[in-house]
Amino acid sequence: MLRTLRILGLALLLACAGLATAPAASADTRTAIGGGTGIIFRLTPSPETPTGYYVCTLTAVGRDSAGNLVGLTNAHCFIDEQGNKLVGEKVYRDTSPAGTAFSPAPIADSRPDLETGAIGTVTYVSTPNNLLSTGPKGLDYAVIQLDESRVAPTSTVGGVSITSIGAPPANGTRMCKQGHRTGLTCGMKLGTNGIWFTHLVWTDGGDSGSPVVDGQTLVGNAWGAQHSSPILSIIDEMNAHGGVGAGFHLAV
Repeated sequence: MLRTLRILGLALLLACAGLATAPAASADTRTAIGGGTGIIFRLTPSPETPTGYYVCTLTAVGRDSAGNLVGLTNAHCFIDEQGNKLVGEKVYRDTSPAGTAFSPAPIADSRPDLETGAIGTVTYVSTPNNLLSTGPKGLDYAVIQLDESRVAPTSTVGGVSITSIGAPPANGTRMCKQGHRTGLTCGMKLGTNGIWFTHLVWTDGGDSGSPVVDGQTLVGNAWGAQHSSPILSIIDEMNAHGGVGAGFHLAV
């Protein structure tokens, strides 16, 4: 009996020693981003000491058919004053807290997340909306190839969770958006205007690219003047264009 107890005691001791020396599971230290995350770019003279910059909001984060982690936002965010499309632009996460409709996030407070570093590179810029000009009318989206060693996708940012992709709902349906500048705002769908749909969802500068959702279904990207482009139309155009972004689907 004593021999049996000694053997059991030794086994328990070894088991405890094994538990004590087993390596702990490593925590994911990547920065979580998703539809509604604020982004900052066109940083001059440098990301470390910016005196000039632009801010927008991610529409969604997903994967393309090649497995790339991809972010979407508005095209007009990456078109300069001369009309040049800024393919190759580095994008950072905006570290300033998201605002609300009653207390918008001050653009002057926006700063790049230097600890994470550049989260991705712009690979494609579509035709912008040109709603208020005579230029060609576009879906106004940009594709960002994300650095998966630095960021991880999340389905929830602020007051919006995105779990599926679908068409805009019927007129009169309440929809919401999550933008970095004015946070969560909601309003009903009004109708359509050419290739876009219209609504009473409030946006402000810095909200460009915000996800517009019906419940938890992503239906479009907001680009101002209470207009959005249908996400299914954007995906169709990305598929037709090919390259990074083609075959886009949600990452989580």
